Amino acid sequence: MKIELKPIGFLRTDEVNIPRHWTVSEVEGTLNIDEQYVGGCKDIKAGQRIVVLFYFHQNPEFTPASLSQTPPHRSEKTGVFSICSPLRPNPIGMSVLDVLGVENNVIYTRGVDMMDGTPILDIKPFVQDKTSCPSSKG
Repeated sequence: MKIELKPIGFLRTDEVNIPRHWTVSEVEGTLNIDEQYVGGCKDIKAGQRIVVLFYFHQNPEFTPASLSQTPPHRSEKTGVFSICSPLRPNPIGMSVLDVLGVENNVIYTRGVDMMDGTPILDIKPFVQDKTSCPSSKG
């Protein structure tokens, strides 16, 4: 089976010291979405939170030795699927960002934990519970 993903845009930030996780980040950046997808941004508004799926484009190749890793905040090795390490079999990351504003195809955000130039794979609404889940019925 072959799976191909294409970026819908790229993250831009001037910050060099990127926090390890979005929960501890105040870094601002923009999601520059490809013009062909601008219609999908029409209901994203300032004050919302969005889930951003992205590709760890500068990771080294994953090896079986990375199935167990010691995170910086722990003293013992932990299975990769139980931690937020960027070194994963499929280098896909997820962040929850605060939306500061939207202008056409540019989404201004805070909480960035991605490097400048990171490929954005998808954007989803941040849903905290079942009652706030947007309907998918058309």
